[in-house]
Amino acid sequence: MERPSPVEDREVLLENENEDDQPGRDVIIMFAVFFEGGLAPLSLFLGWWLGHNPLAQFGWTATDALWGVLAAVPLVLLFLLTLRWPVGPLRQIKTFCEDEFIPLLAGSSWSDMALIALSAGVGEEMLFRGVLQSSLEAWLGIGWGLLAASLLFGLLHPISMPYIVVAAVVGLYLGGAFVLTGNLLTVMVTHSLYDFALMFYLLRYHYRGGPINPIHPLDPDANIDD
Repeated sequence: MERPSPVEDREVLLENENEDDQPGRDVIIMFAVFFEGGLAPLSLFLGWWLGHNPLAQFGWTATDALWGVLAAVPLVLLFLLTLRWPVGPLRQIKTFCEDEFIPLLAGSSWSDMALIALSAGVGEEMLFRGVLQSSLEAWLGIGWGLLAASLLFGLLHPISMPYIVVAAVVGLYLGGAFVLTGNLLTVMVTHSLYDFALMFYLLRYHYRGGPINPIHPLDPDANIDD
């Protein structure tokens, strides 16, 4: 039986090490859900400290929920246009989706995507709109408070400079919807549907044939010592 060459041995070892180093998809999903969902109790604490309880601005109404559904449509279309025809710096967002986001969550089930989207929609909106925007509006007025909260929303999504700008615009849109309705339910629905639609498009439609946590094997022609 022919003994594998040193290069082949190194390839197998490298692949095994990379597989061991990569967290499982279930771990990544659990982390995302617990992180995003953990923003809800954090917002309750900050709301108590700052005097703006986010749940005081939440109400179950079918009308406001429907407005949330309708408000998600322009956001989804905007993002799809960004991926379809990326212009200038917006190409960085498309590259991030293809190279980082999709391999990280490829193979996620419907329930995985729904759980992540719901956690983000509830947790982030309670914090950014329910507490931070409300507090900033009380201190600076509605206009400046909305702008400051939107900028903060963008800065706390520091994936890249174009992504920060896009996130700030999304924050301004969500913040404006919150001002108009006065109900956190609306922006929670909008945010959750927006995130779910994007994950569905990226993971189940446009890039469904993409790689899942790809591992790049060692080039046999490369110098092992490099």
